[in-house]
Amino acid sequence: MTTSMTGFAAHSLNLDHASVNIDLRSVNQRYLELHFRLADEFRALEPQLRELIQQRLARGKVECRIGLAMLSAASLDNGLNPDILERLAHWQADVLQRLPGSPPLSVNEILRWPGAMQSGALSQEALNEAALAGIRATLDELVESRQREGAKLKQHILDRLAAAEAQVAGLQPLLPTLAAAQRDKLAERLRDALGEAGHERLAQEVALAAQKADIDEELSRLATHFSEVRRVLNQTGAVGKRLDFLMQELHREANTLGSKSVAVETSRVSLELKVLIEQMREQVQNIE
Repeated sequence: MTTSMTGFAAHSLNLDHASVNIDLRSVNQRYLELHFRLADEFRALEPQLRELIQQRLARGKVECRIGLAMLSAASLDNGLNPDILERLAHWQADVLQRLPGSPPLSVNEILRWPGAMQSGALSQEALNEAALAGIRATLDELVESRQREGAKLKQHILDRLAAAEAQVAGLQPLLPTLAAAQRDKLAERLRDALGEAGHERLAQEVALAAQKADIDEELSRLATHFSEVRRVLNQTGAVGKRLDFLMQELHREANTLGSKSVAVETSRVSLELKVLIEQMREQVQNIE
């Protein structure tokens, strides 16, 4: 599947006492270039995050943001620690049995007892597991986003490719007529310059000019490159560099076609091909 290098995905994980927010965005780049903006709690995860992204993406400038938002203490209802309450009750009963005149524990004293209020703090291990799970889910969304964009780019290229093939197909039947017209025109000019005495020289010059103006080879290579572009577009994995090379080859053949042109029709086709190839090349720059 043809994949674009442009994409965006966001994912949020709501934990008991915190929210982990993950953003992944990618744009065009010659190679895979990773940038991280991580909350302090996640900085140690950068090597693992880098490895996860490299397993899924081959090219593009990718920015990974992971933020952590802790819920305020006022919004948390952590409750009391039942283990501590049970111990306090046992201790108090033992003390009152031994010292019947002792006052019982007040509510304030119980609440202030170390560990009586359950802590809402998350362990670093729990945060790391949440972040890694979140980045995997976000990567899935990013890859899907890039694939959807890639499908549109592929169709854009195929449309231009079909138009380019039509230009070449329309020129092929005209070649014999154009070549004959060019030979007759050149022969007439040479006869005017050399006269009948230069008949042998005339034949040589006409043959040489016909050879220089022959564009069968260029048209054949264009057709071959068109077929290769279609084949590469149907491959999986990173194909952008291969397509970029093919666009360069197509442009070179279109230039040669124009330089050999001896008729308005050939020049027009060469110009149309250059426009279509440039339109394809612009989109190829976005493909992974």
